[in-house]
Amino acid sequence: MDVACTETVSGQVVPCELAGGWHWVQGWNAYAKLADPQPRKSDPAWEGNTEGAIYVRGNWLGDPSLEPGFVDMAWSMSPPWENVPNPLDLAYQAISQMDLQAIGIGIVPEDGPDRIGLIGLPTWMWVDDPAENTLGPVSRTASAGGYSVTATGVVEQVVWDMGDGSLVTCTGPGTSYADEFGDQASPDCGHRYEDPGTYQVSATSFWVITWSGMGQSGQIPMDLVESTTIRLGEAQAIIQP
Repeated sequence: MDVACTETVSGQVVPCELAGGWHWVQGWNAYAKLADPQPRKSDPAWEGNTEGAIYVRGNWLGDPSLEPGFVDMAWSMSPPWENVPNPLDLAYQAISQMDLQAIGIGIVPEDGPDRIGLIGLPTWMWVDDPAENTLGPVSRTASAGGYSVTATGVVEQVVWDMGDGSLVTCTGPGTSYADEFGDQASPDCGHRYEDPGTYQVSATSFWVITWSGMGQSGQIPMDLVESTTIRLGEAQAIIQP
């Protein structure tokens, strides 16, 4: 995802260069230029380094004719507009390491040619065999050029489209069905069908991924979908004399 010369907080496209030697540094989310004169090596801006140089940083003020508003000074081994990575790029790299997948669908009645549920009995839904990459939380870190960004993802909710026009929102993994529950309704993630038929059921897991690093932070939403098919019938049509 290319967001070069974009102010990260507002998403506004900004000029990559301004008069006076200013360059946009995506990794700093600010403009920068070489400090002239350079401060003494004893200045805290050097962070103990003896090589490289000190750069003045300034905010985008919304008008290319304006000098950037002074923020501070920072050290960089080389011009930061050349080698400071984009933190949002690192966030997406961290996300790619998570191997995020849609949830495994747990549902009663189950999918299968010989599996038929009864109208009037509750349908239970749950996350089958939850793992960090299907439900979270999961964290990964990506690094480049000595900079790092950490991203943490978690499923905020799972929205079940039951195929009959109903949407069921569940904020946890749900409860897996066991025979001893009989005809009880699910305590946290269930549904009841009113008509017999074959229903396409889909579960959309909504991820919220929070990232931070290089003095910046943000959130990236993602959603992943899995689906299955279930059949419901009436008791008198299923139970033969």
